[in-house]
Amino acid sequence: MSIARFLRVFPARRGNKPPELALNRDQGFWLLAAAVLSLAPLAPSLPVWASMLCAALLFWRGRRIWHGQGAPPRWILLPLALIATLGVQMTFGRIFGKTPGVVLLAVLLVLKLIEARDMRDIRIVTFLCFFLQFSLFFNDQTLFGVFLVLPALLAVLGSQIALADPASGARERLKTSGLLFAQALPFMLALFFLFPRSIAPLWGVPDSAVATSGLSDSMSPGSISEMILSDKLAFNVEFDGPLPPPADRYWRGPVLNHFDGTTWRMAMTAPQERPAYTPTGRRFRYQIMLEPTNQRWLPALDYPAGPVEGVRFNRDFQALNNTPVTQRTRIALESFPDTKVGLMEHRWTFQYAHQLPIRGNPKTRALAAELKAETPAKTVERILGWLASGGFVYTLKPPRLSENSIDGFLFETRMGFCEHYAGSFVFLARAAGIPARVVTGYQGGRINPVDRTLNVRQSDAHAWAEIWFAERGWVRVDPTALVAPLRIENGLEGSLDTGLPFMLRPENAWLRQLRDRKEALTAQWYRMVIGYDGRQQRDLLKNIGLNEISVPVMFGAIAMTTVLLMAAFYLWAQHRRENADPLARAWARFSARLAPLGLAREPAEGPLDYGRRLATIRPSEATDLMSICTRYARLRYRPPSSPKEISELAHAIDVINIRK
Repeated sequence: MSIARFLRVFPARRGNKPPELALNRDQGFWLLAAAVLSLAPLAPSLPVWASMLCAALLFWRGRRIWHGQGAPPRWILLPLALIATLGVQMTFGRIFGKTPGVVLLAVLLVLKLIEARDMRDIRIVTFLCFFLQFSLFFNDQTLFGVFLVLPALLAVLGSQIALADPASGARERLKTSGLLFAQALPFMLALFFLFPRSIAPLWGVPDSAVATSGLSDSMSPGSISEMILSDKLAFNVEFDGPLPPPADRYWRGPVLNHFDGTTWRMAMTAPQERPAYTPTGRRFRYQIMLEPTNQRWLPALDYPAGPVEGVRFNRDFQALNNTPVTQRTRIALESFPDTKVGLMEHRWTFQYAHQLPIRGNPKTRALAAELKAETPAKTVERILGWLASGGFVYTLKPPRLSENSIDGFLFETRMGFCEHYAGSFVFLARAAGIPARVVTGYQGGRINPVDRTLNVRQSDAHAWAEIWFAERGWVRVDPTALVAPLRIENGLEGSLDTGLPFMLRPENAWLRQLRDRKEALTAQWYRMVIGYDGRQQRDLLKNIGLNEISVPVMFGAIAMTTVLLMAAFYLWAQHRRENADPLARAWARFSARLAPLGLAREPAEGPLDYGRRLATIRPSEATDLMSICTRYARLRYRPPSSPKEISELAHAIDVINIRK
């Protein structure tokens, strides 16, 4: 038996089920457009199979609408829903959570659109469209994301107008949608500024699955030079005062103490509320907007001071966030570059700072013994002198190194990037008996000429060394500056002739200008909107006179603002109606002329009843009065009416002679 005959033999029980909704082609395509525009911004973040499935199903639904076909049998949709659920489970290992939930709802929106038969189904489609529009901001909170969502929002509103008023045109629907959005905007702004919020921004939606970017807690030959090829923004900095000179723009990141012969790694230390030193000397105050890294460490100038809310400091003077940075994070810090740090170090720190593998790199160990002098300072000077006179080359594409990577770099290839120079220098210092360690982070940054903030990119990633002296504590030593001094003063583009990232090449200056404007706008958007938190809210409310800030006070302010806005919109609507409708203005003048004669129109009296009453009271003028009332009723309730007819009625009202 075929499925069609099966369905005829066993008809569905309808009961009180509402009849199937007959959408015309125009209404169907408006609803389809609302779904497509809601899904399109999410397509890059959806798995390929989900995007292809949604596209195929939407195309199928569009064909059915074009040919005037209704919803397909429900049994077709059940296997598709099961396939989508299985696909989400296989892709993410779960069906619950932010990312898998959005993927599943995207497919379910398309399936619900295909099976829509009544107004209940259409309402569900509408709500799913709204939710998916909102879900775009889970991962993309930029101003560009707002402009992506706006067409989808207008399309959803337009689809509802098409259902309510099938005779309306596309331009009228879009105009009405825009008007509804404009009317909702003041209420949205009032809630944004006044709704109580915590210290954290309202938009924080952490996700453990966010991709890791930037520096890690380890370093091996080639790890940083690979990052240099990325021109992605790492963070931007806004200084409260003059910028530090280029020589002080070292943004401290992971400090690497342990070396296994190939890779440098961090040593775990317990963080504390304040760093283990007393800040002195010059001070730089600044605010960092850090891009998501899924790491806890925060880039900071040497040496950050505390306490800072939500920030801890380990024994290597590294700033750490309380939780991994899974969203753009804005943190205010201050640093004191002239501070002497590490004068009284723990013995475990010295053990890490002397550690070397038991064997390996024999030539480097022999060189360290040869360069060792009577004092640590003299030894460091001799090591730097040997590197400066060794004919080393600064390059992004060094040759592959052998198992003894330090020996291979110092005595064979002599070509490398910052991680080669920093790692080799620390190895030499440790082999000579001097406490030393590798510090990774960023160096430099470029000033955005649009908003004067300092933009630091992945291409500014850098590695340097720190040496411990008994009388000075930890001191920064950058051996890369010996080989490529322009790297410190002018950045990567000033030290390399070839192999530069695309955006750093001289011929792409115009692209950098466009990027500067975009990033300045994005930074302002995050400062004013995304980063609007409880502190900024308190400051704003205090500026407008609300010194006592509590939840009842804030909800009272929201209620008062809502009432004032609704009253303003009501008055505006009345004024607009009176001024925008010439027919209503003419009818109001007619009623106003008759009111002093005791012939005022009753509030619930229609124009025909009013005309009949006037004809009874004023039989001598009954013809003219009844004609005006009849013509008004026809023009008002039997549109369309032409401007000429309205003008003629207005003229008749103005010239009618009504005796007292």
